[in-house]
Amino acid sequence: MKQLSLLDLVFFMVESEESPKHVAGLMRLQKPKGCRADYVPRLLEAMKQWDDVQEPFNLVINFLGLTGPRWEYCRDFSFDEHVFYHRPKRTMSWEETLELVGLLHEPLLDRRKPLWELHLIDGIRGRKFAAYLKLHHAYADGVTMTSWLSKTLALEPARDSYTPPWAMAPEPRREPAPGASGLTGSLFKAVALARNQLKAATGIAKIVAQQAIERSGLTEDAVALYFNTERDTNFTGSASPGRNVATASIPMDRIKRVGKTAYATLNHVALSCIDGAVHRYLADRDIVLDHPISIQMPVNLRGNGTGGSGNKIGITLVDMAEPTDDPYRRLREIGFKLKNVKSQVAGIPATAFEQFTVLAAGASEVIDMLRLTDYLPTNGHLLVSNVPGPPAPLYLNESQVERMYPVSTLSPGLRLNITMFSYGGMLQFGLVSTRDLDDLQSLANYIVDEFEHLERAIIDRY
Repeated sequence: MKQLSLLDLVFFMVESEESPKHVAGLMRLQKPKGCRADYVPRLLEAMKQWDDVQEPFNLVINFLGLTGPRWEYCRDFSFDEHVFYHRPKRTMSWEETLELVGLLHEPLLDRRKPLWELHLIDGIRGRKFAAYLKLHHAYADGVTMTSWLSKTLALEPARDSYTPPWAMAPEPRREPAPGASGLTGSLFKAVALARNQLKAATGIAKIVAQQAIERSGLTEDAVALYFNTERDTNFTGSASPGRNVATASIPMDRIKRVGKTAYATLNHVALSCIDGAVHRYLADRDIVLDHPISIQMPVNLRGNGTGGSGNKIGITLVDMAEPTDDPYRRLREIGFKLKNVKSQVAGIPATAFEQFTVLAAGASEVIDMLRLTDYLPTNGHLLVSNVPGPPAPLYLNESQVERMYPVSTLSPGLRLNITMFSYGGMLQFGLVSTRDLDDLQSLANYIVDEFEHLERAIIDRY
């Protein structure tokens, strides 16, 4: 069986009840017209008929052995331990559904079993139901999970057209190049490994040098500083058990129209809305900052055509805009900051960026395990990521997937994660926080409000 990557192993090493390391996808679906009352439980039973479970859904983690931690095949797989049906006594609103999802997102996955669960939630107002797929972050990152979900769904409604994620054949492993075996092949591999490690070491040294120059004052706002965020908001600190989940959506055509008019990208527009919303949420709690919000932002390090499971991401820090009530000014400043970050990331080899991410995250986790997170500066105030999804509406058999929301994990020292996901002409926002961040849905609603403010400001300006 295959060994874990360094980043996958880190997810296991730092996992705790207060900070579980699983990610999830939440889909809201519309039942087909005229369907039977037991449509959803029948759908679940049909899914269980796909009993040829594929990688990684049939893998368990083994930490013992001479070769180190590795994945092994599960010998006693049971769907009853992974696939669940929920039906409330009365019809639920979407807000009540999110409360249930928050409860499902809290507990650790059992490491004695394959690390995933699927929950179908029935009885949502408007003849809707939800599908919540939860899996360990060592199985996949957001890009991989999106790829799996997209392949299981169909572009047209059709009975029995759905293939569950666990039944999808894994991507074929790349075969070694001809002549790459034997002593010569081993030598070539050793040389390539040494060359890649030298590039990684050089890249890490470059990142460290950038940090040192910025911290010394020789540059200003060239890069965001690691371990430099003071605890002046309720977004930082040790994580506590329990999770809140909230969602929001904005039409993609409106975002693109604002971006085209203001010569800004989708990321510029979305981050500007999040920045304004965060300041409003804090102001409601009498927290007014005189400096920018700082965010952790994951970067996809996969090359074109690179598939497979596991993780291939790096995380960079971005300082957002100076506090302002002018949404256009905020947009322009964030665009400038992201341009600098893009130039910085482009100059660092992917291997170096990934290894530096592991080092920085590992240091944060050590600080957290020593119970020092509440006393020392953190890496940013929150994590914000953007995962591109399918542009066209998709169907699970005859049920249209109306919304797809990411439900992610929390970084060490941070109590809030906002993940964006584009699907079916909408940009979806999935927010996850610890329980002590009250009324998380108001923050999600503020994101939509801030977009409308920006949209009006752009229209008035142009």
